[in-house]
Amino acid sequence: MDLGISNRTALVFGADSGIGWNTARLLLDEGATVVVSDLDQESLDEAAATLKAPKGKLFSFAADVRRAASLADLHAKVREAVGQIDILVQSSGVTGAQGYFHEIDEEGWASTIDIDLMGPVRITREFIADLREGGWGRIVYLVSEDAPQPYDDELPYCAAKAGVLSFAKGLSRTYATEGLLVNTVSPAFIHTPMTDAMMEKRAKQIGTSVDEAIVSFLDEKRPYMELKRRGEPEEVANVIAFLCSDRASFVNGSNYRVDSGSVATI
Repeated sequence: MDLGISNRTALVFGADSGIGWNTARLLLDEGATVVVSDLDQESLDEAAATLKAPKGKLFSFAADVRRAASLADLHAKVREAVGQIDILVQSSGVTGAQGYFHEIDEEGWASTIDIDLMGPVRITREFIADLREGGWGRIVYLVSEDAPQPYDDELPYCAAKAGVLSFAKGLSRTYATEGLLVNTVSPAFIHTPMTDAMMEKRAKQIGTSVDEAIVSFLDEKRPYMELKRRGEPEEVANVIAFLCSDRASFVNGSNYRVDSGSVATI
């Protein structure tokens, strides 16, 4: 499908692996110029090399979403390399502090929210002027099934993602008349380094293989995931790419669940 973005420029955060990397790949396949960003420049460059993009279509610059100054430096590099951006995809984040509420201290809450909620806020503040110019723009935030359906052993992450969901909805009402459309995507239990680490930890805790840990997690913790498997990053990236495109010209303020039915309500 021609997404109509061959003349657009995208900035993808969290692009050294998983959903972000696959989103960058799809946007490149559609002819967009793509800037990828993540925390570590070396791992980011390695990931960018595997994208095998045509010359002049892909750039990689590290940045720390916890620091406004780092994002300002990134913005300067992006403007020098490609000019202003048309598309912003925020896919970076961490699982953060885990455990029941009484087990998580204030630092656990603060560090999780600083990355998973304030990271998107800082990024948007830095790049919103670019996206408001030209009468066409797209923002897509990666949220989570945890936003509408919180789990009791990762409440800082759930609260942060719910905050991003509300933040995105508010933005969508502010800038739509300028041509800037804002949406979110909420995956559930996707095959990424984050869930790999979760399942390796679970396997050690219950004394099983990782594959057995995945099966038991689905049965015990995610019973409404009707496909009974982890999702693949490209399955989420497909939806993100659509929301970045001309094909989504009447989609604004929406949250797309890519979760195999994990969220139990309508």
